[in-house]
Amino acid sequence: MRSILGIAVVEVRLFLRDRSNIFFVFIFPLLLILLLGSQFGANSGQARVVLSGGSGTELSKVLSEQLKEDGVQVSSAGAGAARDQLSRGRADVGIFISDDDSAAFAAGQPADLEVLTASQSAAQAVLQEVRASVQAVSTDRRQQSLLESAGVGATEAATALKQAKESVQQPQVVLVDTNDVTQVFQGLGRFDLGAAQQLLLFVFLSSLTGAATLIKARRLGVIARVMAGPVSSWQALAGQALGRFGIAAVQGGYIMLGTALLFGVDWGNPLLAGLVLAFFCAVSAAAAMVIGSLMDNDAAASGVGVGLGLVLAGLGGSMVPPEFFSETLQAVSRVTPHRWAYDAFASIQRHDGTLADILPQLGVLAAMALALLALGSFLLQRSLSRAL
Repeated sequence: MRSILGIAVVEVRLFLRDRSNIFFVFIFPLLLILLLGSQFGANSGQARVVLSGGSGTELSKVLSEQLKEDGVQVSSAGAGAARDQLSRGRADVGIFISDDDSAAFAAGQPADLEVLTASQSAAQAVLQEVRASVQAVSTDRRQQSLLESAGVGATEAATALKQAKESVQQPQVVLVDTNDVTQVFQGLGRFDLGAAQQLLLFVFLSSLTGAATLIKARRLGVIARVMAGPVSSWQALAGQALGRFGIAAVQGGYIMLGTALLFGVDWGNPLLAGLVLAFFCAVSAAAAMVIGSLMDNDAAASGVGVGLGLVLAGLGGSMVPPEFFSETLQAVSRVTPHRWAYDAFASIQRHDGTLADILPQLGVLAAMALALLALGSFLLQRSLSRAL
């Protein structure tokens, strides 16, 4: 066992020492997840409003609470920063509160708010939401003022209005979405879907392109020298397989941890998510052994790894969610390990799936890993006697 672990540790250390892996393995996946989540994430269409001025005043506090209650994302910034956010499209609507506006609102007088919109077409829809929120605040203030003008104390008037709101059931509009695809993605965070897809894409892709190191080890006689020592052939094969698994696990674990800390990605039950990752890493490692044993040219192996990795990722739903596939393509996608891992992550992330719910996916991934590992070990053992 010590020999197997030693070979695996050396493989992982060689992988981490390669500086070319720093960007494409550790930095680029997070950048791509950030880009996809920002542009196409589940919550990317949320209205964004920036408040400027009136910090700590009653008007700012009441308006901010009403906007948040109406489902609008609210932030605060100075006048210059707010205009900069609007010009860059980071906010849809900006509300500028002056000292006169705050004083007028506190005195029960009308306040004229300065409102600016971004250039995006969606900003006009957000402006209507802001108007509705401002109208709600204005109605509450008018009701308060009318009660106070009738001789009711400010505290008593506020209490009476609160009780009236609680006792009267407001009319509600319930929207029933019959689109099955829309319902499938309900509850996902902005980066959750893209993180799961890119995790599967890059772990498998890096494993396949890393098969070139196995070819180099065969060409330089590293594996032959290892087997010349007190190491049996099955130990050398197991060490190589475990090394490939370690490389995939390091990258996969890094992406999961990084997206959870930086983007707040909810991976569901961490133990189950880690289990799915481990099974998928096993498939990726076994596939890398097959390519590294079958081919003799490391440059060609890298090209084949990139092409095959991208094709399988596309078919498996790592580029476009498989829920948008046709029935025929749905069936084809189940040939790839990506689709089974995608379904397992979907069950954990969206439906709080248990171990029993993902057992079918884990079973298929385990079968794929065992089959590829057996094939890779056989091909690697035969390749040792083949001239490079």
